[in-house]
Amino acid sequence: MIIGVPKETKVDEYRVALVPVGAEELVKHGHRVLVEKGAGLGSGITDEEYIKAGAKLVNGIERIYEEANMVLKVKEPLPEEYTLLREGQIVFTFFHFAASRPLTEAVLASKAVAIAYETIRDSRGGHPLLTPMSEVAGRMSIQQGAKYLEKPMEGRGILLGGVPGVTPAEVVVIGGGVVGTNAAKVAAGLGARVTIMDINLDRLRYLDDIMPKNVMTLMSNPQNIREKIKDADLLIGAVLIEGARTPVLITREMVKTMKPASVIVDVSIDQGGCVETSRPTTHTQPTFKVDEVLHYCVTNMPGAVGRTSTYALTNASLPYVLEIADKGYEKASRDNPAIKNGINIIKGKITNRAVAEVFGLKYHDF
Repeated sequence: MIIGVPKETKVDEYRVALVPVGAEELVKHGHRVLVEKGAGLGSGITDEEYIKAGAKLVNGIERIYEEANMVLKVKEPLPEEYTLLREGQIVFTFFHFAASRPLTEAVLASKAVAIAYETIRDSRGGHPLLTPMSEVAGRMSIQQGAKYLEKPMEGRGILLGGVPGVTPAEVVVIGGGVVGTNAAKVAAGLGARVTIMDINLDRLRYLDDIMPKNVMTLMSNPQNIREKIKDADLLIGAVLIEGARTPVLITREMVKTMKPASVIVDVSIDQGGCVETSRPTTHTQPTFKVDEVLHYCVTNMPGAVGRTSTYALTNASLPYVLEIADKGYEKASRDNPAIKNGINIIKGKITNRAVAEVFGLKYHDF
């Protein structure tokens, strides 16, 4: 199989979908690897390292899509890439279809095979390719939230952990999954007073056991959310429903009750966002204000720490890449249910039920 690795086209995206050792492994398995020149530079990986690993460098993203049987990316294809997709071509990346009907329709029209990192689900119910990026995003959410609470960044002028004699910031985390857990750990480590909310009582019991004493757990429901966000200096949206659009849990009316110059970091924005007033932003222009509340809604947060994120992602993705390359997506999905869970679209048909339901389109089993 010919595997192509383009340079990411999303604004301020510095990750790359394959590192040199991955290229080396694919070549050992008898595959050809094409890497667009400069694809790894944002993660500190030179073209020469890919060449030493046995990959071939090519000029331009068009060559990658033209020749590759499987395209490995980090972020979803952008509109300028839609026409490059080919029938039967495998594209393996973070798609987050539920957040974009135009992307969904473009991939359907192309008749490509879309395998989404975020819906790869293993036998334990975990998301092995989403997890490392969720870990990065959760930790970054506090890093960014702390920065934007500073007065020069239009925040309240609060130090997250406070100092002796001055109370620390109030941090509210909506969602107790991987993102929320990592956010709460970092916020607690900095000395903030943290409340983490989730709808799963067993998860809350677990978090109550492992978290330090400055983290309080609370059942997530509309009443509790309404009450807690009034006190929040920093609100972290960390909600995920696999394949589906994130439910809106914080309405505009709730946002209006928050303190002036408080900060929202909506990590759920990749799947549409859990805050009604959220809209996608970039690392170049990361924030905006609504009702005097600062919103940070960057859709590719881990892209800012490209080197860490690239290695974290590719550590997890390479075994799946090798299996798909060696067997083809049909046999790989029969042999490995995790890969079958990752296949969202096959040649013009939606094979992920949650994506089909979001847009009212027909679901096809395979």
